Amino acid sequence: MTERKPLGVSFETWIDRQIREATERGEFDDLPGAGKPIPGQGKPHDDMWWIKQKMQAENLSFPLPGTLALRKEAEEARAEALGARTEAEARRIVEEMNDKIRDSYRKPLSGPPVVQPLIDADEVAAEWRALHPVAEKKPAPAPAPDKRQGRSFLRWFGRR
Repeated sequence: MTERKPLGVSFETWIDRQIREATERGEFDDLPGAGKPIPGQGKPHDDMWWIKQKMQAENLSFPLPGTLALRKEAEEARAEALGARTEAEARRIVEEMNDKIRDSYRKPLSGPPVVQPLIDADEVAAEWRALHPVAEKKPAPAPAPDKRQGRSFLRWFGRR
């Protein structure tokens, strides 16, 4: 496609001829994405599409104002506490989050005025216990005394 358009030939005819010749040579066969739908087709036009695509590729999220970020972090902490291994760990996660929430009461955060309530540790612990029921363990039966064990000791002692 580096050749110049000849004089006296219209652009449309010249381009159509180059496309036809390239198709005949097979230059359009096996292109990446062949047979796949065009991404974003049918969606409304978004001026920020490239930023969103880059952030998705880099596994990033849009920065939130301080108050909304705190609310999101509180929801994530609650979910993490419910998935904790022990109830004590769940309570520790909730208390750490409550400390951050208390700090937000002392200093203003950016964003809309949203007051994040403290997370009730007892409520989360009750939910954690409901999600992680403890199976009652029956005490293991005591092993029957081995009569041979005492005799072997006496035999050993008797040999001395």
